[in-house]
Amino acid sequence: MLVTMPSQRQVVGLLACLSIASFFLTAVMHRDAPGLFKFYDDHKPPHGEAENMEKHPTYKPKPDYVPPPIKDNFPLLARSKPPPIPEWNVPRKDLYKYHDLPTAPPLLIGFSRSWPILLQAVVSYITAGWPADQIYVIENTGVQQANTRGQLSLQNPFHLNHTTLKSLGVNIIQTPTLLSFAQLQNFFLSLTYTHNWPYYFWSHMDVLALSYEDGHEVTPKYNEEGYKSLYALALQALQRAREEDPRWGIRFFAYDHLALVNPAAYEDVGGWDTMIPYYITDCDMHSRLAMRNWTMKDAKAGIITDVSTTLDDLAALYRLENVETKFTDPNPPAPAKEDSKKSARDILADVRVAVYRGDLAERDGNEKEEDQNLERWRKLLSTADTMFHYKHGNRGRNTWQTGQHGGQGEPFYYDAAGLAEAIEVTTESGKEVYRRKWGHRDCDLRTGAGLGFDDQWLVEKDW
Repeated sequence: MLVTMPSQRQVVGLLACLSIASFFLTAVMHRDAPGLFKFYDDHKPPHGEAENMEKHPTYKPKPDYVPPPIKDNFPLLARSKPPPIPEWNVPRKDLYKYHDLPTAPPLLIGFSRSWPILLQAVVSYITAGWPADQIYVIENTGVQQANTRGQLSLQNPFHLNHTTLKSLGVNIIQTPTLLSFAQLQNFFLSLTYTHNWPYYFWSHMDVLALSYEDGHEVTPKYNEEGYKSLYALALQALQRAREEDPRWGIRFFAYDHLALVNPAAYEDVGGWDTMIPYYITDCDMHSRLAMRNWTMKDAKAGIITDVSTTLDDLAALYRLENVETKFTDPNPPAPAKEDSKKSARDILADVRVAVYRGDLAERDGNEKEEDQNLERWRKLLSTADTMFHYKHGNRGRNTWQTGQHGGQGEPFYYDAAGLAEAIEVTTESGKEVYRRKWGHRDCDLRTGAGLGFDDQWLVEKDW
């Protein structure tokens, strides 16, 4: 069958006809558009409603109790410069050089939430003799520049007052995003490359630090020749580790509430396992260090107390007169019911008085108080001890982390209860990673399971 192809003239004519038809069709559609689309316009659902017409979210009930707003626990800084620290704790200039150390060791303190707790830790280290310019607060909040710009209110869990920290003379380093505990530890390691630090100290933020001002059978008393502050004893421990132990890895002061780290040891074992982000990650890390024959020993530098509460006025750490040494829980328990025999406040008061009076009774039977300086120090020590027992009693170790519930509408806002729950879920996930990694559930990887460094992810579970 013979197919006749259209000529060039026929093709041009066809295209012309199509163009004319398109023009008239467009005109008609434009003229009649309201009528053509009126039915659809009258019956279409509002934007987004079509997908949600049958969905009704069920919200969680509101909590029966919300903690009261937190208060400024260092009001003096709002109107003046920090007071002078106790003169016996003033660090000697370049003291690290007298311990044959090439670099002044930094003290890194990570912060994620609860500003009053952090401020207490920083001030306690300063008043115990640690040079402020050698303290680095690592802002690990994930709020980018919001705190630098002063955009977060005091009640926001992520609030960090840069102005106050700078007035104290400490340094601030910001993480690029919110890091887990294990990630933060590796961030500390990364800072040693940036700043050429051959060693560093790090501390938890929920601590209260005191020097051995009574001697504590470690140093002469604060007013005697040869007295060493917390900072001086920490330098001494570092010097001894470097001179006496070629495989020193960590020195613990009250476990890792204050710790001294050799970065070379961390490098040798590959750093912290970020797949185990929170609790039990220390079991993994410290086990691997031991498997590689890095030493981890205890040392004494001062009294580092694990706390969940704050002194009402941090001026007490400067030993100012007329400043009462007492503390408050930033996240107090719900008030007791009326038919209860004693409220939580009453119980706490009884504990505080019992501990403090017991301390006084023991002293009164053996010696007279030497002077007002030591008396004030003993009050701080007794109060810190009560704070420790309060935290590790029925109140719960980590309740301080959920004391602030404000900040709605502020930059990078994140629900406080949601954050706590998310961390719990992440923690459980990390524990499962640990179990699968080692085939063992507990911390005793070497002694309880006979595991070695090269056994990671190769062993069948033993339970």
